[in-house]
Amino acid sequence: SGFGITAFYFQQVNEMRQVEAELRLKHYLINEQLTRRPDGEQMMPGSEFAEPEDALARELFGSPFDEPPQPEPGPQLMRRASIARAFASEQAPYYFTLWFRDGTVLERSPNAPLASKAPPYESNTQFRNTGSGFEVYGFTPPGECILVGISNTSVQAAMRAFTWKIVAVCGGVLALGLLGGWWVAARAIAPIRDISATAMRIAQGDLNQRIRVSNTDTELGQLTALLNDTFTRLAASFEEQKRFTSDAAHELRTPISVILAQTQLALSKERTNEANVKTIEMTRRSAERMQNLIESLLTLAKADAGAKEAREPVQLDALTRENLDEIRPLAEQRQITLHGDFSPAACQAHPSHVTQILTNLLANAVKYCRPGDHVHISTHRHNGHAILKVADTGPGIAAEHLPYLFDRFYRADASRNRSTGGAGLGLAICKTLAEAHGGHLRVESVLEQGTTFELTLPALN
Repeated sequence: SGFGITAFYFQQVNEMRQVEAELRLKHYLINEQLTRRPDGEQMMPGSEFAEPEDALARELFGSPFDEPPQPEPGPQLMRRASIARAFASEQAPYYFTLWFRDGTVLERSPNAPLASKAPPYESNTQFRNTGSGFEVYGFTPPGECILVGISNTSVQAAMRAFTWKIVAVCGGVLALGLLGGWWVAARAIAPIRDISATAMRIAQGDLNQRIRVSNTDTELGQLTALLNDTFTRLAASFEEQKRFTSDAAHELRTPISVILAQTQLALSKERTNEANVKTIEMTRRSAERMQNLIESLLTLAKADAGAKEAREPVQLDALTRENLDEIRPLAEQRQITLHGDFSPAACQAHPSHVTQILTNLLANAVKYCRPGDHVHISTHRHNGHAILKVADTGPGIAAEHLPYLFDRFYRADASRNRSTGGAGLGLAICKTLAEAHGGHLRVESVLEQGTTFELTLPALN
């Protein structure tokens, strides 16, 4: 609308200027016809007064040196006025009016307004807007007034035509804008619709659905990539949760089956005290296995929930010595040699959690080493971290198992199987507790050369 109003205003101003220029031109041409001598020569302003004896000047305008009453227009002026009228009549839709010096109408075109009066004398040609039209008037040197005008109907018609053009242009621009806006909005909304539809399918249980990404450079493309990554991690989390639940149920089913079988056997018939003791012992071991598994699951659940427990300064080197002394009898029984190299290293942690990590790592090293193998334990501080290393010369772990070694319930086929009695949660618990303290746990292993676990925790300043 602002563009249309501005264009209308400037077009109206331009139209007025054109009308004024046309009227001034018509006025000039009529004035030329009126002031031309019968022989075709132009009368210079004032020349008719230069020669008082000039009969033509006296006939037309009278003598400037006498003060007689205003003379009537002579035949020469009437003839030139007729020529001017004929000329002006060809200039339709323009009109003209010629007044004599006394204000009487000398000539007018047929379409000139009848009620118009001679304007007051002006030395220069003037332009005016009468409301019903536009006029230009001026005076000859002797005093005749020439007025040329045009009705405003033609200007109004031109402005109406221009208005329709503006309306058509603005309408076309508006239509194109709406169409372009719809097209742009449709393209902008399409990814949002894809996101909504994909999220709905995922909410219905299809976790493998992903959003199509056409351009990752835009903000929406980056959001889509982030959502796809979130959906991927969500699907992996659900899959891990399902696998975890299945593995936990499987691990619990075995000791429960043993307990049920032994109790049913004991109740089915009379047995000796020795047989009953054996049954009770087997039931106790199965119950202990269940208890260890439940405690491990509870530890993982707390860590996953982000439970915050009180932390305090822990001397990693001193705590490692204590755990090493506890595991040493088992190592000697299995003919495994333990070595220690302890440099001061302190961290802010929960002591029982660090103890649990140390116990698992040391127990695994002793459990899976062969008689005659060596286990080397060391602690030191490096780049603001307290570091513990447990390296053994055992059978090692195949490279294909290393990426999954910290997964819950995962066991390497050869060296870590169910015959050892573990549930496959020890390393998963170690890694979870390390990350809960802002650290990390990594492993390196080569078959027949040994395995090294490295625990890194933020050092205490």
